[in-house]
Amino acid sequence: MHSGNTIKTVLLLGLLSGLLVVGGRAMGGRNGVYIGLAIAVVMNFAGYFFSDKIALASYSAQPVTETENPEVYRRVAPIVRGLAQRMGLPMPKLWLLPEASPNAFATGRNPAHASVAFTAGILQVMDDRELEGVVAHELGHVLHRDILISSVAATIAAAITALASMARWAMIFGGMRRDDDDDGGGWAGILMIFLAPIAAMLIQMAISRSREYDADTTSAKYTGTPYELISALQKLDAYSKRIPMDASPATQHLFIIQPFTGQFFARLFSTHPSTEERIARLQAMR
Repeated sequence: MHSGNTIKTVLLLGLLSGLLVVGGRAMGGRNGVYIGLAIAVVMNFAGYFFSDKIALASYSAQPVTETENPEVYRRVAPIVRGLAQRMGLPMPKLWLLPEASPNAFATGRNPAHASVAFTAGILQVMDDRELEGVVAHELGHVLHRDILISSVAATIAAAITALASMARWAMIFGGMRRDDDDDGGGWAGILMIFLAPIAAMLIQMAISRSREYDADTTSAKYTGTPYELISALQKLDAYSKRIPMDASPATQHLFIIQPFTGQFFARLFSTHPSTEERIARLQAMR
């Protein structure tokens, strides 16, 4: 399952990058390609080095150490340390989010700079066995460099959206040609302005869903059973609907389950597979 999802991720990233080039050319000719690539490079650089700091700051994350939030540290540190050792990973930094909705995420550009964050809510509703399943899932993302993959996908998708937005303004103010030629524009360009951002979002979501399945599989492998994570996912799904979280769309893909906001489009364009499908796949592993 892991190798299949890896191949799928590589193909989807290639498709996303191709969409940036083809869409940029259709919207603005050669210059559109160069602009799109420049935007992608800048955004990838920023995403690679600063996405973890932005994500943690956006949720007012508090450090979890022996001196800061020591009660939380005494509970979660042994679980995280034991799993990190089993996976051959350095001990990540630990963080607490002052959020009542139960959830967790991992972030950081590589294992040496990884962080695992827990909401206050997840520590209240999970027992240690379920928490181990959640931590193993999050460390699975660190092990497979999923944070970097997701950041790259998100920034390329953002570049496509930004390029489409620029092209829309150019069209409004008469800067976009109405005939199809090597300079871009025309009907192909107009079509790409509206379709490219939607296609980019769908590809990005497909990448995110593939990585979630892999992290679930990793959790079962390193805890020795799928049932810890099954129990955790059941609780998370139920409680998140009861206690919605005001989560940023830019960071929703990081969480172990997509935060429930109650918004129709957030549910329609989900960055995560359905909880039922994830549980069914885990149950099949027994």
